[in-house]
Amino acid sequence: MFKVIMLSFLLVFFSGCMGLFTSQESMKANVKIFEEEDFYILMALRAQQLQEHNASASIFHTLYKKSNKKEYLYRYLESSLEAGEYETIVSKVDVLLKGSLEDYILVRLKIAALMQLQKTDEAKDLAISMVNKSNEVDDYILVSDIYVQQKKFNTAIKYLESAYAQDYNEKILDKISIVLYVNLERKKDAIALLETHTRVHGCSKLLCSRLISFYSNENNIDGLLFVYLRMQSFDSNDEISSKIVQIYGYKKEYLKLMGFLENSQSNDVLLLELYVNSKNYAKAFLLAEKLYKKSGETIYLGQNAIYEYESSIDKTDPLMLKRVIHKLKEVLKSDQNALYLNYLGYLMIDHSIDVKAGMKYIRSALKINPNSAFYLDSLAWGHYKLGNCSKAQTVMNQVLKFEGADDPEVKLHLKAIQNCLNKQKRKGTQ
Repeated sequence: MFKVIMLSFLLVFFSGCMGLFTSQESMKANVKIFEEEDFYILMALRAQQLQEHNASASIFHTLYKKSNKKEYLYRYLESSLEAGEYETIVSKVDVLLKGSLEDYILVRLKIAALMQLQKTDEAKDLAISMVNKSNEVDDYILVSDIYVQQKKFNTAIKYLESAYAQDYNEKILDKISIVLYVNLERKKDAIALLETHTRVHGCSKLLCSRLISFYSNENNIDGLLFVYLRMQSFDSNDEISSKIVQIYGYKKEYLKLMGFLENSQSNDVLLLELYVNSKNYAKAFLLAEKLYKKSGETIYLGQNAIYEYESSIDKTDPLMLKRVIHKLKEVLKSDQNALYLNYLGYLMIDHSIDVKAGMKYIRSALKINPNSAFYLDSLAWGHYKLGNCSKAQTVMNQVLKFEGADDPEVKLHLKAIQNCLNKQKRKGTQ
């Protein structure tokens, strides 16, 4: 439990120091008092990096004595706190403050040291005096942390509620929700409190994240989705979008997922897949074109060609066919993809553009995947278009051995080929 208090204290400490001395550059921004000051700063920072806290404290103490800068005093006491010199901190602060509470940073350091010394009542009294004087949010949190450590959870809540009522500070509310949810196990109350605030004042990153952690713990999928959608409206990063996609996928709400992806434009590749699965080829055609222009990847040019054809109302439109065939040939210059080879070949065969050339593309596709019922069907259709119905039937007999033979288009082709054979047989008997 003390780790929670320590974290709260460090937050207060660094905000009190106004972010000073996080680097050598920020230290050097101050007026140099003595010649070796920069050298000592470097040594102190290096000691901190190595977590040699006693050495760091000693160097900062030297810097303070030589310069009389309070920043070094605070750093000296902070390093002493990390080094476990709690009694030293209490005595030093008492000497410096002489019963006063004017220097908030020193008071907070003393409170942290007292907590480590298990002098919680003394720390609590000092923290209450401090917060009454400073009226700062982090000091309210510090007082509540002390009450939490004493397992006086309801008192901690009351203290925080009084502070929250002043200006509806979200950091205070966050702390209230944690105590309610974790310590008092009033989980519904914690969630309801956060939801009420976020509906009135908006859902910040802090409070949305807290709601997400609670809903995740409760395995509340709808709650998670609702919060992620709210969060995505002001923090549209890839991680949040990915969570929303996962939840919609888990709930199998594909239309809503499609709508989200259209609005957010966070995953056009997945959106293209959804368009294809729902046979929305008109949108798939446009999106594939967008992806091709953006990435230059020929796979999207191939898809753009296929979906242009599939979305066309008039599939015999010669201009459309010319565009589609041109695109597929462009793709095949750099990518001998069996799908595109077959599609191009079949178009040329089915629309009687160049049956023999089309069959060459089909044979190339079959070299890559010889057991494809669809590629074999395309080859059989080429033989049919050339009037070689017996050859077409021979190939169709192979088709029947593989998965895909029950496809409606394959069945139509099989029927047409059988009719052709029957006609040829009747002519032969006449």
